[in-house]
Amino acid sequence: METRLSINGDTHMLDADPRTTLLDALRNHLGLTGSKKGCDHGQCGACTVLIDGRRINSCLTLACMHDGQEITTIEGLGEPGNLSPLQAAFVRHDGYQCGYCTPGQICSATAMLKEAEQGWPSYVSDDLDGAPALDAEEISERMSGNLCRCGAYSNIVDAITQVVGERA
Repeated sequence: METRLSINGDTHMLDADPRTTLLDALRNHLGLTGSKKGCDHGQCGACTVLIDGRRINSCLTLACMHDGQEITTIEGLGEPGNLSPLQAAFVRHDGYQCGYCTPGQICSATAMLKEAEQGWPSYVSDDLDGAPALDAEEISERMSGNLCRCGAYSNIVDAITQVVGERA
């Protein structure tokens, strides 16, 4: 099946089996290997990418479903010498440890910050009407779909907290 994918601002034509996941299309067909295959069941978040600005587990969706949507991977958020604020904060706070989950963590955090700016509450939000205060508990809850086998959670929260402080 031929599908036109807009990834990181570039258009890619993909001719693949319609059962090809977006993750497999990115990694195996298009050579974008930043997104990782962790569990292949949507439980770890290593494969998180952004679809029209919203986070999604790319192992749970088919590539052909995203014709015409804007897909952003870790490669589209920044590059060496021009890191996104979150990427730079992850480096500064050692939030990457082995690095396997880091692309998914950063993509997820990027979308999570936008969700919070738009006033989306989480399970631990005290106020359902106002903008949530992104403290450690709130950030941890909002990032709970992304696992880190190295246990760098406190460093990841510190990195996100730094970016939140810079935006305030």
